[in-house]
Amino acid sequence: MSGWSGGTTVNDADIERTRTQLQRGLRVAILFVGAVIVFGLGLSNMARRWESYDLPLAQAAAFGTLAVVLATEAVLLVRRVPWRPCLRRSAVAVVLAASVLSYATMPDERSFTAMDWAFGAANWVGTIVLLDRPIRVLVAFLLAHELTAGLHLLVFGDVSRAVLLRFATGSVNVIGFPLCVAIVAVALRRIATTAAATRYEIERIRTADAVAAESHRRRQQRFAELSSTTVPLLEGLADGSCTPGDPGVQQRCAVEAARMRRLFAEVDNAADPLLHELRHCADIADRKGVLVEVDTRGQWPVLPVAVRRDLTEAALTALATAASWARITVVGEQNLVSVNVVADCGAVRVAEPAAPGVRVENVSKDDTLWVEAQWQPVR
Repeated sequence: MSGWSGGTTVNDADIERTRTQLQRGLRVAILFVGAVIVFGLGLSNMARRWESYDLPLAQAAAFGTLAVVLATEAVLLVRRVPWRPCLRRSAVAVVLAASVLSYATMPDERSFTAMDWAFGAANWVGTIVLLDRPIRVLVAFLLAHELTAGLHLLVFGDVSRAVLLRFATGSVNVIGFPLCVAIVAVALRRIATTAAATRYEIERIRTADAVAAESHRRRQQRFAELSSTTVPLLEGLADGSCTPGDPGVQQRCAVEAARMRRLFAEVDNAADPLLHELRHCADIADRKGVLVEVDTRGQWPVLPVAVRRDLTEAALTALATAASWARITVVGEQNLVSVNVVADCGAVRVAEPAAPGVRVENVSKDDTLWVEAQWQPVR
């Protein structure tokens, strides 16, 4: 899971995915309604009055055009893809052309009667095509459809009170119902944004809880690792069995302080964790006035925590007990990392490595110690 910050930033892809899921259900429902209106009411009205049309084949062509648009929407739904802009414009033009063709071949004074099947069918087909567009686009289409019917009425019809009432009442259904559907589509788009934001917030909270639990577990683990060596030292200092002026006690304190600094450094986000932890170990020696030099050669991968601890354990022991100077050399490549320390600390006890692939060697002469911790992956 990707990282997150304090604020809530919802990915646009998440919003679009949620919106598509919600809108697909609405598209299926509106396609069903449009198919019922076109193939049920529209086709039955046209079939029953087939002989009354001046050019029935033209009416059939207009109906077939709307059927093709509905079939195209069905194919797009099956393929789970939206209307492409060029295809959408072509579909809207085809629907308006079918409406014009139907009215152009409609018998005079038959507008808004049972023969006028296109008035209540073409509007739904256009709504299906423009469902995911802004409401103003759908309003423009519906007004164009209304204008086609109104012009036919003014040019070829008998503008009587009864006809105007049929036109007005029919317009309520032709415009009102599709607009209600468009409002639902807008509401779904807002719901999709809210749903995506809510899902993102839930994931953010779960991630925060998981990070907090993991951090707590690591803190407990680090405290448990320190308790075996640090707690006895602190208890000895508290009950007087360990004297602060004793050089051996001072060395133990320096070693434990270096281990604590290393453990704290393990949780830092550093580009090179190994060097970062070594520098924290060297900081303890630097505070005592020890001159520490660090030299690096080559490049190495990010090593696991257990391997880094074994590589730095010998170094921190030498650094914490050095008298005046120490030199750290880190040499590495993809399959080999070596940490060398030379310091004027004399012989010290170096713990055996626990991680696989790590070995430690040390040589002391007079007051000088050389120790090397080397890691190679186990094959």
